[in-house]
Amino acid sequence: NLAQAIDRERAMLEGVRGKADYVVNTTKLTTAGLREHLVRLFTGADPNQMFEIIVQSFGFKHGIPTDADLVFDVRFLPNPYYEISLREHNGTEPAVRDYVFQGGTADALMGHLTTMIDFLLPRYMAEGKSNVIIGIGCTGGKHRSVAIAEALSQHLRGHDYGVVTMHRDYQR
Repeated sequence: NLAQAIDRERAMLEGVRGKADYVVNTTKLTTAGLREHLVRLFTGADPNQMFEIIVQSFGFKHGIPTDADLVFDVRFLPNPYYEISLREHNGTEPAVRDYVFQGGTADALMGHLTTMIDFLLPRYMAEGKSNVIIGIGCTGGKHRSVAIAEALSQHLRGHDYGVVTMHRDYQR
């Protein structure tokens, strides 16, 4: 039965346990609790300080990132592609960013998006996730998604998270 199997396993591992520097009783630990305990034990770091957020812009026409935890579609924002003077530029440039943010819709989006992300991130951390990948998509991944990803990353850096910003498709 199970109890006998556990007793047998403990007896078999007794020699290893005797040589261990650390013994962790996992009986009442959640997965997140075990991770936190091990991170503190072996690095001395606060596990919450090791949390990483990856904000990735992409183009829907090139496919949704398969590893994204959250995906947001920003194709409703003004599209710089249709302005000949902006078409060859990308959302990291001020002129493109200003075009995307004209009229207040992008500012309203950022208000809702940052409120939701600020709500979700501590809960992901409490579950023991070590990172969250946030995908921001527009049609080609060059203008609107890049501008919003940059703005979101800037917001998150103000909260002491480790933030990585990636633009998967902006050079296509």
